[in-house]
Order: sequence, then structure tokens, then C-alpha cells
Amino acid sequence: MADALVISNLLLWVVVIALGLVVLALVRQVGVLYERVAPAGALMVNRKLKAGEPAPELALVDLTGKPVAIGGASNTGRGTLLFFLSPNCPICKTLLPALRSAARNERAWLDVILASDGNDHDHAQFVAEQDLAQFPYVSSEILGMTYGVGKLPYAVLIGEHGNIVSMGIINSREHLESLFESRERGVASIQEYLKSRGQGH
Repeated sequence: MADALVISNLLLWVVVIALGLVVLALVRQVGVLYERVAPAGALMVNRKLKAGEPAPELALVDLTGKPVAIGGASNTGRGTLLFFLSPNCPICKTLLPALRSAARNERAWLDVILASDGNDHDHAQFVAEQDLAQFPYVSSEILGMTYGVGKLPYAVLIGEHGNIVSMGIINSREHLESLFESRERGVASIQEYLKSRGQGH
């Protein structure tokens, strides 16, 4: 009986040690996979503008009639996030919580401007329904054309000196945050950063 108990304890320890080794191997493998799978940044598909160039300067008005200056060096030392959206774009609506969160988290240095084109009445209704009154909302076809916007939702991050920091199609919170990550790392996009480190595909 005592021998059986000793054998069972030994077998139990062997199983525990084997399970521990398996867990360590899995943790290591997860780390390897994490390094290989590059984070997805905003997709840059703009043939008109390039990161690092001065952002086109436009003097516009928002839906409430207030003047909105876009581009050019900021007198207040703040950057600008131009977020292009549409009331008819389902993805745009799902990204609004992420946009509000980004505006709060980056409020120390960033102003957010919403941009679209079309019927002002539709946009005013959209602002009311989605509670977007905190952001300047510009309805201007010229703005979208000047900034080479072809697909929505789209965002352009303009630095405090008036240069384009990063831009691209925004389909997720991760894409939106990649613009700020690009600014912190001093690159045009996360893809460029990964490529410079030999992780791009």
C-alpha cells in the first residue's frame, strides 16, 4: 500500500513537471507569434499628400457658422486630427466612442475636427443624434478633395507646426491609435516603423 502511494506521488510529480514545461513552451510560442504578427496601422492610400509635407491651409466655417482654420502652424502649439466621416457610414458610427476617447486622452495637445460633405441639414441631424456638438463639424467638398480623401472613415493627423504627421483609412480603434503612435515614434506609419525594424511583410 505504501509503495503504491509513493509511486502515485512520483507519477503525479512527473505529470505536474511535464505540464509546467508545456505551459512554459506555450508562453514562449505565444511571445514568438506576438513578435511575428505586426499590429495593423491606418492604411495610407493618399496620392495627393505625404507625411511630413505641410498640410494644405483652408479657412472654412463649421455647421454653427464659426470659422475653422485647417493647416498651417498652430498659434497655440496644438495638433489637429481631421476625421472624415459620413452620417451614412456604419463604420464611422461605430468608431465614434473611440474618437471621443482619443479626444479625451490626447486633449493636452490635440484638437479634433470632424469633416464631411453634402447636405448641412443631414449633418446637423447627425450631430444631434450622435452627440457630437463638442467637435467642430465642417461640411466641405473642397476639404475632402484637397486632402485626397477617397474612402471613409479617414483621418489626417496634423502636427503643431502644420505638417502632416500621419494619415489613413480608419476601420478600428487600433487604426486610430496608430496615428498617435506614429507621432510618438517619429514615423509616417506603423508599417514604416516595423519595416525599419525588419518586421514588415
